[in-house]
Parts: sequence; C-alpha cells; structure tokens
Amino acid sequence: MESMYFEDGRLFVLDQTKLPNEIEYFTPKKKEDYYYAIKSLQVRGAPAIGIFAGYAMALLNEDKRKLKEYLDSSRPTAVNLSYATGRMLKAYEEGKNLLDEARAIHNEDIDMCRKISEYGLSLLKDGDGILTHCNAGELATSKYGTGLGPLLLGKEKGYNFHAFTDETRPLLQGARLTSFELEKAGIDVTLICDNMAGLVMKQGKINAVLVGTDRIAANGDIANKIGTSSVAILANYYNIPFYVLGPYSTIDYNCKTGDDIVIEEREAAEIKNMWYEKPMALPETKCYNPAFDVTDNELITAIITDRGILKPPYDISLENIRDND
Repeated sequence: MESMYFEDGRLFVLDQTKLPNEIEYFTPKKKEDYYYAIKSLQVRGAPAIGIFAGYAMALLNEDKRKLKEYLDSSRPTAVNLSYATGRMLKAYEEGKNLLDEARAIHNEDIDMCRKISEYGLSLLKDGDGILTHCNAGELATSKYGTGLGPLLLGKEKGYNFHAFTDETRPLLQGARLTSFELEKAGIDVTLICDNMAGLVMKQGKINAVLVGTDRIAANGDIANKIGTSSVAILANYYNIPFYVLGPYSTIDYNCKTGDDIVIEEREAAEIKNMWYEKPMALPETKCYNPAFDVTDNELITAIITDRGILKPPYDISLENIRDND
C-alpha cells in the first residue's frame, strides 16, 4: 500500500490517522496543509515525511528558503525532513527542475528501502520471532520500509516469521499501522501491549528486535518513538539482538550524541483523549508527552543502512560511510 503517489499533476497522500478502519487519500493544496499533515501525523515516518516535504517544496509557489524553515519546524526530530528540504532548496538555487528532484527523492527511497531490507534479512533466520516497536514499514516510507522491511521482503522470498508488535502508546502506531501492514502482507503477527515485551522475551519467543529510527547521532545514539530505549534495555538483558534500520539520510553528523537531539513534545490530548470515546484522565491532570526517546549506542547490536551493516564502535563505522562532499 503506497503512502503517497503523484499522478496527473497532483499529490495523493494516505491519511494515516484514519487507519486501520478507513483508507482515504487526500491532496494538500497550500503550505498550511503540508505543515498540518506532518504535524498531525497524517504523514509520518522519517522517510515518508522527507518525500512529502520534497513534493511540497516542488509544488508550492512560495519563497523556498522560508518554506523550508516553515516545514522543518513541523517535526524537528525527523532529520529526513530537513535533509529533503535542504536538498530541494539547493536544487532550486541551482536551477534544477524541482518536480524531477522530488520524484528522485521518492524513487531513491524505494531503492534505499530495498537495500536496507536485504541487509536486514541477512541477519535473520526462517522461523524467527521478531519484536517490533512503532511503525517502520511501507506506510512510513515508499516501499518495504526500514524496520519492517526484512519481514516484508522475507515474505516475498518465502521466509516465515512470527512478529510480535508492541501497540506503541500513546498514538498506537504498532496497533493501528504495523499490525495492519503485516496482516495485509500475510505475515503471522501478534499484537501485544507495550509492557508485555519483557515477558515474551523471557518466554523465548523473540530472536531479534527490529526498529526504525528518525535520527542517528554521529556516535550511534538513535532517536525513535518513545519506549524504544526500554525495549533496547530489555533486549540487552535477555541477550537478544537489537537492530536499528534506517537510511543514510537519517544520520545527522552535526549531532554528536543523543544528548544533542531535540525531542519533540506533543499535546496532552494524545494521552488523555485520542482514540478514546471519553477522556481517560481529568482535564486538570498534567501530562508529559515526548514523541521520542534516545537509545544509547551501547544497547544497539547493529545499525543497518542502505550502505551496509554497521557494527560498534559506531563513531568509526558511521564515519567510514560518510560523504565528504
């Protein structure tokens, strides 16, 4: 299922806030539509956000530098966003065709996801139990995905995996999106509450953990959906490989460590009201709702990019694949 596609001069985007019960595409028309779509998670997943922003830069008749700044402010943790808008701004300044550049970002993402999926699949065995957190499949990218890519590609190649999917509170990306994608792909999937991860690990049902990432610091610390670091700690305790899968464009070499990653804080309503028929806490109850947390590099078994499988020490392995232009 495509997260977005360009046809007849218009961009069609799958509204992920309506999944799994409704499959509906919308067409953004003005810059506020693009900003809202990213901010409200109609479009989510670092690669998909980057693709979407690339089309925004191409299709909107706005001051490109101001537009880049405006779009970048919608989700500051997702480095693919600023990467794509920066690339589009450079293309504009060089007089390139912006729609061609946006399409190139989209097509390159498809190739990137395939490479990541191939590398990730090489680390798994037929019949493995796989734990996932958040959503990093086709909905979050262009095709295959990052964290889910090895499962989806493996299915094509005849592998049989059993996925255990954390529901991923408070936005339930694992429940609404990952289980949806895996069910549609015909992959054996069991949805679990976030706090069950330790139990299924202890029971020996998990052979590997696969997660995507929104930002990789230069030392290998990663930012991903809140709760990822807890899963990594559990995996480390039970001696289960914890694999991070993300494109090269997710690496922020200007961000030296995870301490430098800006963590987006979202509205309290996502905890108290969203997905509930009635509020689950009093209106006056304070909430703390960071969208991401940082997983320390020492908890990560390998970082899998479209440029290969990286092992510790990550400051060296990440530097070895760096572009120097």
